[in-house]
This record gives sequence, structure tokens and C-alpha cells, in this order.
Amino acid sequence: MEPTTMAALAAGGSGFLGFKGNMAAAKAARQVAEYNAQVKEQEAILLARAKVDEERQLRVQSERIVGQQRAATAASGITMSGSPLQALADTYFATEKDALRIQYASEVEQTRALADANLTRAEGKARSSAMKTQAYASLLESGSRTATLMG
Repeated sequence: MEPTTMAALAAGGSGFLGFKGNMAAAKAARQVAEYNAQVKEQEAILLARAKVDEERQLRVQSERIVGQQRAATAASGITMSGSPLQALADTYFATEKDALRIQYASEVEQTRALADANLTRAEGKARSSAMKTQAYASLLESGSRTATLMG
């Protein structure tokens, strides 16, 4: 086999292998991005669960405080009106206000995690697209070299 033919075959084979390698890298980049995005989505679910538990604990603690307030009021012989009733109402309102803050924080955290997941997917698609473009460029370049060597 002539040296120029061997060089042309080598250039073509090299280009094909480069193409295959870049296409595999593009697929891997997509898969890694999808995995990372799924991790972020699971994080959003865990954040939501944690906030639900935090709110539940707040309400349990609030009920405990309300019970203590009622017991203290009853032990003192005062009826549940006026200042003691206002204190009880303040406890309920403060609990609801804190619960709303927890719910809002949960929504913010979940939105952030889901946005991160979407961003991760977009970055993966961009990397994959760049690697595919590089694969085709490699194939075209090797084809051009092969054509030049063939003559």
C-alpha cells in the first residue's frame, strides 16, 4: 500500500474515532446533567418535607404554650377574657405568622432548587451541543485531510 493511501486512511480513521469520541462525550454530558438535575429535584422534595416538619413542630410547640397559658389562667381563678384572652389570641396569631414564614421559605427554597435543576439541564444541553459540533468539525476536518492526501 502506498504511503499516501496509508496516510489518507489514517487521517480518515482518526477523524472517525474523534467523531465517535466527541459524540460519546456529548451523550455523557447530557446524562451527567440529567442526573445532577434529578438530584436538585430530589433536593427540592426534601426541602419541602423538612419545612412541613418544621411547621408541624412549630404548631405542636404552640399548642403546648397555649395549654400552659390556659392552665396558668385557670389556676389563678381568672376567667378567659380581657388580657388572658388577648395573650392567647396573640399566641395563635404569632403561630400562624411563623407558619406562613416557614411556608414562604419553603417555596423559595423549592423554587431555587428547581431553577438549579433547569439550569443544570440547559448547561448539559449546551455542552452536549458544543461537543456534537466539535464531533462534526472533526469529521469534516479529517475528510478534508483525506481528500487532500488522496489527491
